[in-house]
Amino acid sequence: MQTNPPFDSNKTAGLHQSYWTETAPSLAFGSISAHVVTEVLVVGAGISGLTTAYYLLKAGKRVVIVDDGNAGSGETGRTTAHITCALDDRYYDIERIFSKEDARLAAESHTEAIRQIEAIVSQEGIDCNFMHIDGFLFRHETDPAKNLDKEFEATQRAGIPTDWAVPPGIDEVPENRAIRFPSQAQFHAMHYLNGLARAVERLGGKIYTQSKATDITSKGAKVNGFDVAADQIVVATNSPSNDIFAMHTKQAPYRSYVIGARIKKGALPYALWWDTGDQESKWTSFPYHYVRLEPLDDAYDLLISGGEDHKTGQAASENLPEEDRYTKLEAWTRGYFPLIEDVRYRWSGQVMEPVDCLAFIGRNPGNDNVYIATGDSGNGITHGTIAGKLITDLIVGNPNPYEKLYDPSRISLSTAKDFISEQANVAKQYADWFSKEDLQDAEQIAPGQGAVIGGRLDKKAAYRNDDGTLEVFSAVCPHLGCIVRWNNDEKSFDCPCHGSRFDTKGCVLNGPATSDLEKRNMKPASDGQ
Repeated sequence: MQTNPPFDSNKTAGLHQSYWTETAPSLAFGSISAHVVTEVLVVGAGISGLTTAYYLLKAGKRVVIVDDGNAGSGETGRTTAHITCALDDRYYDIERIFSKEDARLAAESHTEAIRQIEAIVSQEGIDCNFMHIDGFLFRHETDPAKNLDKEFEATQRAGIPTDWAVPPGIDEVPENRAIRFPSQAQFHAMHYLNGLARAVERLGGKIYTQSKATDITSKGAKVNGFDVAADQIVVATNSPSNDIFAMHTKQAPYRSYVIGARIKKGALPYALWWDTGDQESKWTSFPYHYVRLEPLDDAYDLLISGGEDHKTGQAASENLPEEDRYTKLEAWTRGYFPLIEDVRYRWSGQVMEPVDCLAFIGRNPGNDNVYIATGDSGNGITHGTIAGKLITDLIVGNPNPYEKLYDPSRISLSTAKDFISEQANVAKQYADWFSKEDLQDAEQIAPGQGAVIGGRLDKKAAYRNDDGTLEVFSAVCPHLGCIVRWNNDEKSFDCPCHGSRFDTKGCVLNGPATSDLEKRNMKPASDGQ
């Protein structure tokens, strides 16, 4: 039986390498090894954390950045790097939930983020294939045609210079038309992030990798057992690891899938393509597809296509396991882009879907000096850049026009239905305490595989190494007590409630959990007992 080598969670948050991390490995800096005092502590060295550190350093602040992996080893290294003001939620929904003025501010903030990224690329001389391109939003077959017209009108009111176009290089879409978003952008995600990390270091920032922050408070954090004291703390960890409950009722974790297929250079123009999402999906996020090109070599480009989302740890509820999502995604992609050749890359990533469409960026509720950036949805690159400037302005005392829009303390009453639906879904997952286990006992687990075993109220997460030895842990997520589920695609144990993920050694990969799965000493008969 073919097995898979374990992945290095310091470099990537899953078994599969993304195109970005394979062609530009994440940077490792020194691990923290002493007590530290600084002005600002930034937890997380992804796009949000490093951009925030960059702007804070330029504002004259002393900054320390810590990450439990390498720089970009989390979700930034697993993005598809669409740099756009075309949001994965509709502008007419933002108008309904917030206001027309807020929709205009949302468009303005993301457009400004594109300009900020371009400026950083230029000022820091980052070679990352940055280019301006057009984006094209077309109708999903389940979405009424009138909704695309509504979105066009809403983008116009928001100040985006959209127009109607036939999407280039793509087989016929409904009505053979799309909303064109001019002057969007793309880049090589890890080349950009590595360049940003080097700029942070050059400006005097201290980056510590493989340095895990715990016990985050308004005074700092414990990092690898050492005290890091700070006047201001920024938690930029995709899912906020400083918060136990409040923020996790406002957003939900989703797993999204990506393939990278070769296509002859020149067969397609460089562009961004999106559909409007499956309106018949069981998920409140209406999963959609998103596509772009990336230069590969002299003869080929890489067509990067993503989608087939589901709530983290809940793929089985659609009877479509994680590893089979790529097959469905490839079939969709070939239907619209028939000129693609072999699929070279497969990977997945995790996004936090806010219940009211917009990210949460600013002061953590209840704290004056703790800041968070989360709820990025499918716009992590621009949201992360918005966060960098917004949080810097809050810390140094500058006014920022987007402070209220992205305020993490906001309450959107018009999204009560989705809020109730998501919380009911979370509550349902606790029934796993009493449900049937994956397997009766560990003897059934093959090398390179994992499962939840044990009886009711005694669930264990077990993984068998290639050499036949067994790793056994409590299956109870240390965040809020859900039972984790085995993800056979990325070789991880995933929490279906709030998205915490753990590797085959039980070590936490994604928050909100901050501690590992509890080690158990069970040794089945097949292991010599």
